[in-house]
Amino acid sequence: MTRYTALLRGINVGGINIKMADLRNVFSELGFTEVRTVLASGNVLFEAAASDTRQLKATIEHALSERFGYDAWVFVFELSVIREVVAAYPFDPDREGWHAYVVFVDGSEPLATLLEGAENLDPASERVQLGDGVVYWEVERGHTLSSRFGKASGKAKFKAVTTTRNIRTLQKLLK
Repeated sequence: MTRYTALLRGINVGGINIKMADLRNVFSELGFTEVRTVLASGNVLFEAAASDTRQLKATIEHALSERFGYDAWVFVFELSVIREVVAAYPFDPDREGWHAYVVFVDGSEPLATLLEGAENLDPASERVQLGDGVVYWEVERGHTLSSRFGKASGKAKFKAVTTTRNIRTLQKLLK
């Protein structure tokens, strides 16, 4: 059995409300074991015998869409990948007055598009750096949604191909 994490995009914000007990039940019904949710923002830890994360993603998305009646977008990773992503965070994750984020991106084309103009960001208010299938993002607290990168990453074209997590959330997944 391999330990995985599923990062659900857009639940418990914007009208898609799912109780964590109901979410755990869906994962258990799919035959996954050791199912646990972390926070109420769509972070699920589970074990599965399958090793194809693309197939796990498709299975979970289908089950969530069927059960809760919404277009589910899920990112599935072996927990070891999350550990590597957290270890590679290039900025100070404990910088006072700043948020430390990881933007998970599905595909190289959306990744390139998301990073367009990154060299023009004002480092006094935000910085980004490319990682392995992710964008590391540091932004001054209180400016997440109004920052240049925050506005770009929030565009509708990225809805199905990105999800963002605070580095502290990812660290909680690893505990």
